Amino acid sequence: ELMGIAGRVSVRSVDTTPESPSVVLDVEGDDLGVLIGRRGDTLTALQYVLALLVQRRLRRWVRVTVDAAHYRDRQEAVLRAKALRTAERVQRAQTPIALEPMRPSERRIIHLTLSNHPYVTTHSIGVGAERRVVVSPRA
Repeated sequence: ELMGIAGRVSVRSVDTTPESPSVVLDVEGDDLGVLIGRRGDTLTALQYVLALLVQRRLRRWVRVTVDAAHYRDRQEAVLRAKALRTAERVQRAQTPIALEPMRPSERRIIHLTLSNHPYVTTHSIGVGAERRVVVSPRA
């Protein structure tokens, strides 16, 4: 509302597990592109600020995820597909492939998608904004 964006916020899920409490919020509406930002940067910043506010209010760590117009869901599907395509290429060529630098949450999706793959393994290299996933043939 304060950003001047017409949208509805709903709670998709809440996990009150003491070890990893979390909440996922969905924002629905028209023209949410400004809320998402370039490559999801604005959405990530909003999510970060909201997480700080929630943690300050509750006085404990809570994972907060904000998704606008199912952007994060679509991006996760794209990353999973990319991981599987890369695994196929690595399996055929028997040579490691380094993906482009990614955010930690994006790297995590790649690692999880390929964690049980019978022919490839993953690890991260690099530092900071240049950190990337390498998909290698399993020994």
